[in-house]
Amino acid sequence: MIFDQSEFDLRCEWGEWGVAKLAPISDVVIIVDVLSFSTCVEIATNNKAIVFPYPWRDESAAEYAKSVQAELASSDRQQGYSLSPATLVNIPAGTRLVLPSPNGSNLTLRTLNTPTLAGCLRNCGAIARNAPNYGAKIAVIPAGERWEDGSLRPAWEDLIGAGAILSYLEGKLSPEAEAAVAVFQNWRDSLGDALKQCSSGKELIARGFTLDVEIAAALNVSNCIPVFADGAYSVFP
Repeated sequence: MIFDQSEFDLRCEWGEWGVAKLAPISDVVIIVDVLSFSTCVEIATNNKAIVFPYPWRDESAAEYAKSVQAELASSDRQQGYSLSPATLVNIPAGTRLVLPSPNGSNLTLRTLNTPTLAGCLRNCGAIARNAPNYGAKIAVIPAGERWEDGSLRPAWEDLIGAGAILSYLEGKLSPEAEAAVAVFQNWRDSLGDALKQCSSGKELIARGFTLDVEIAAALNVSNCIPVFADGAYSVFP
């Protein structure tokens, strides 16, 4: 009970352990993986595509895609649909896409029976308006990235994304949630530049994906609410 922030309405904690501690006692979980899983989910479902999260990029992903009659996203961000948001901008309605991700996908599949949404900077206001429909106890999970040894690397962009969502919610904030809001408010007017300067942004830019960072930095440009149900994210009707 010490680590579950149960005395607060609005909770925020990192990664797998954050899901494990907060999801069982929350009415809804919001997964935040700004660069790039939740941004990809927002764009794809806004186009009426269906996104199946999958935690591993290995041979089992192809078998899983076949089992759900879906296309497997490419591991190469420059070819086909992938974890590059830019590749999904024109994805056709009805497309069924398996999107492997060790962060956003993995966390989504760990929320079990707790209602789950995918949030990012692009849809933070819409997510915050919808989340209270599930109840007052809301857990926001910044996904983070991975160091070379597989351990969690808290990622600035996910803390900002979590803070953006929490800033629109009403309720008693945990200190962790309040800190996320403060960070967002501090950087709100310079999100584009800051996202390019943070470690994850610099990594993508160095690999040639500046457009992905720019797409992810757009604040409140979408009313899309990706809801996870029956193994996939689809847009809230």
